[in-house]
Amino acid sequence: MKSKISYTLILLIPALTACNDWLREDGPMTNRVEDFFTGAETAVQVTNAAYAPLLWEYQNTYYSEFFFGDVLSDDALKGGQNISDMADVFDLENFKAIANNTMVLDYYRAQYQGIARANLALEQIPAMEEDDVLTSELKTRLAAEAHFLRAYYYFRLVRLYGGVPVVTAPIYSSEDWKQPRASVDEVYTQIISDLKMAEAGLPLKSAYAADDMGRATKGAAQAMLMKAYLYWADSQRNNGGSEADAYYGMAEDWGAAFMRDQASEYSLCPDYNDIFTLEGENGPESVFEIQYMADSMSDYGEGNGFTRGTFATILTRSRSTAFGSPGWGFNHPTQNLYDEFEAGDPRREASILVPTDDQITTPADEIYLGNRNLGVKRTIMNRELSYVVLEDSHHSRSPINYITIRLADVYLMYAEACLRCGDSVTAKEYLEKVRSRARGSQAILPQFPGYKVPDYTDGYALHQLADNTGDLEMAIRHERRVELAMESHRWFDLCRWGIAKEVMDAYKATETTEAQAYMETFIKGKHELMPIPDEEIRIGGLTQNNGY
Repeated sequence: MKSKISYTLILLIPALTACNDWLREDGPMTNRVEDFFTGAETAVQVTNAAYAPLLWEYQNTYYSEFFFGDVLSDDALKGGQNISDMADVFDLENFKAIANNTMVLDYYRAQYQGIARANLALEQIPAMEEDDVLTSELKTRLAAEAHFLRAYYYFRLVRLYGGVPVVTAPIYSSEDWKQPRASVDEVYTQIISDLKMAEAGLPLKSAYAADDMGRATKGAAQAMLMKAYLYWADSQRNNGGSEADAYYGMAEDWGAAFMRDQASEYSLCPDYNDIFTLEGENGPESVFEIQYMADSMSDYGEGNGFTRGTFATILTRSRSTAFGSPGWGFNHPTQNLYDEFEAGDPRREASILVPTDDQITTPADEIYLGNRNLGVKRTIMNRELSYVVLEDSHHSRSPINYITIRLADVYLMYAEACLRCGDSVTAKEYLEKVRSRARGSQAILPQFPGYKVPDYTDGYALHQLADNTGDLEMAIRHERRVELAMESHRWFDLCRWGIAKEVMDAYKATETTEAQAYMETFIKGKHELMPIPDEEIRIGGLTQNNGY
């Protein structure tokens, strides 16, 4: 496993200053925020602290991103011991969530913690005096990292909640706590601005020392610019905006910039399975991943920032003892996802494990609403189908990273952007790059258009692809689903494509009778977004999303 950045946490406690005209000097116990920013170490630490909320997955409940990206979609069922285990997620997966959902609140607030920390770094670091250690180059890089992180947190918010308050400076007064909701376009405008600042100041991945592996890079900023423009264009298209074509063009441009500037920085990992191992962390395919570390401290009863390990491993491991150290059994891949893979596609076995009867020790606890499938990415399972036991980590915590952007994802986004801009030749080229890696040397997975995928408009009937723009779009969407299976992309893809209603209705008809009994009808124009947490509405005076 490669070295990686440690997200050091520091606590800065700025005093609230009065505005009375008669006050000439600070009292002897007054602290000012700038007093803490005295050297390079502080500048680095405050930037590191802005990364830390990326790691957070538990406060009042568990809120790992897969609960949104996978479980809300047709890719996964909640799982767990029973339907009451993580009831907030049960409500989410069945479109029953209301504004007091604890998971919706915890995820929302974690992003704003990250934004607040990035804002502090961006306010203070540029004003710090330079010296032999805190050079102009280091200040530029740290500020660029903070711009990237602020953009990333706002991107997480806008795709899940829609327009949210945009805050770009530290809040020192209670008078400034109430901020109005910005529009979706205003949030994306801020995201793009931050990412352009980040792209201009960040180094290439290869320029970082091993101890800094995991920091934002120029490649990550370019990939996020393509992604943000793609999402913004889709939002414009879905809502009748006039800028969709222009934003698709910008997505294509930033994708081309990535392919040109990052050609020697990234490559597809030859063996797909290796991407999801400890040894494969920060590998050649990794564009940006959240850095977790082994930690011997328990999570029980503790919240955000208590340790530096991830809950994802124990949350998604099977509850069975047949594989070794058991877990809590969440995030069951659906049969629908299993069936999406083409015959012989090796990515299916790398993503989904179907335990035999002999491998299920307590059926009532392990088979969730008729589904026995298990996700294996991030569970740290070896190829002999047994869990790797980590001696230096508490059993509830794991050091396996969360890859948020990898090269195959970038290739498929670029293919999509090119197709939207009328360049089907380049779209096919980058689609085939991903399929070729999956194929390896085997005589499987023919090039487009020689295979079938489900037709989402016809109840998942298999559709024979032809060489036309509509079917190429379907092929790219199919490839995103299988290549990125159980990596928390699917729900956000369905919503931005504007097909969540059609897909979820068709998927419902394919589910088990047990699962169907709890599913509510998807309401178009409502369920694409989560509700704004009622606590935030109460204290911030925010408006609620449609239908909640």
